[in-house]
Amino acid sequence: MTATGVLPDQELRNLIAQGAISADPAILPAQIQPASLDLRLGTVAYRVRASFLAGHGRSVAERIEEFEMHRVDLREGAVLEKGCVYVIPLMERLALPAGLTAVANAKSSTGRLDLLTRTITDGGVEFDRIKDGYSGPLYAEVCPRSFSVLVRAGQRLNQIRFRRGQAVLSDADLLALHGQEPLVDGVARISEGLGFSVDLKPEAGDLVGYRAKPHTGVIDLDRIGHYPAPEFWEEVRARDGRIILDPGAFYILVSREAVTIPPDYAAEMAPYLAMVGEFRVHYAGFFDPGFGHSASGGAGSRGVLEVRCHEAPFVLEHGQVVGRLVYERMSARPTTLYGAGIASNYQGQGLKLAKHFRAD
Repeated sequence: MTATGVLPDQELRNLIAQGAISADPAILPAQIQPASLDLRLGTVAYRVRASFLAGHGRSVAERIEEFEMHRVDLREGAVLEKGCVYVIPLMERLALPAGLTAVANAKSSTGRLDLLTRTITDGGVEFDRIKDGYSGPLYAEVCPRSFSVLVRAGQRLNQIRFRRGQAVLSDADLLALHGQEPLVDGVARISEGLGFSVDLKPEAGDLVGYRAKPHTGVIDLDRIGHYPAPEFWEEVRARDGRIILDPGAFYILVSREAVTIPPDYAAEMAPYLAMVGEFRVHYAGFFDPGFGHSASGGAGSRGVLEVRCHEAPFVLEHGQVVGRLVYERMSARPTTLYGAGIASNYQGQGLKLAKHFRAD
């Protein structure tokens, strides 16, 4: 199969069978998502002095030797401390055929914990971007920003998506697709992708988001629905459709629009232009085929926004455009869609914290 586009689950299985994607231990069926592959942490984490890229002609192992402070055994679990940078060899490695590139991103729950996770490679000059024909190991750079976390070998913090050629939809193509199947409830703001805005006027009540508390306990990433949300998060409320973001603070907000990803397409959340405000909009950016989609139609699912304010306090107002979704064609329709027979934690979501928290 030589169709261009994002590779679906059945092609990922072919790549695994051919040895283009390999792992020790072997890749588990549960790692394969409709349009991506979950990556697993290896058995050791290297605490390093600073974030780095390998650079042309250099290996990540060489740079670890240069910057390593100490190493942590992850086989029985270990705490990665807030504010520290770790490099962790992943269990998976690649031997990509010519014409195939890859892009990695944090998983949804990783981003919602403000757990900065990026993929680096030998010879790499960009985070999360893996060049055509790359052959070699994969590493995760992990920096807990708001909470210290307990991690174990085999846990999945990031994911990788494979592409053959370029299949990003132009604005004209996106507008035509929206005419066939509405991609958003309401007016589609299309400019280099589908624009989305922040919801600060909820239909009921005045709860618009959450702000991470600065001094909390450790979060064990294996504990689902375990932690009382008030111990880790402050509620953010707005009565006039605006909030002020504090520099350095991390927020969970929600998009005003409900979006749909049709089965033959995938999308990636891209940050809005920096000129509109001093904040970063997301950490986790993959939207799988079938997100917000149902065979009978429907209103879609809203996107959760992981927001960090930078240099100065910033007023965020209801309906302000804060990001965009870039749509791509799939090379083929996946055999399984998001939310259809797989454990999709955030289908039909509204304002929602990571799966580790419970509402008390």
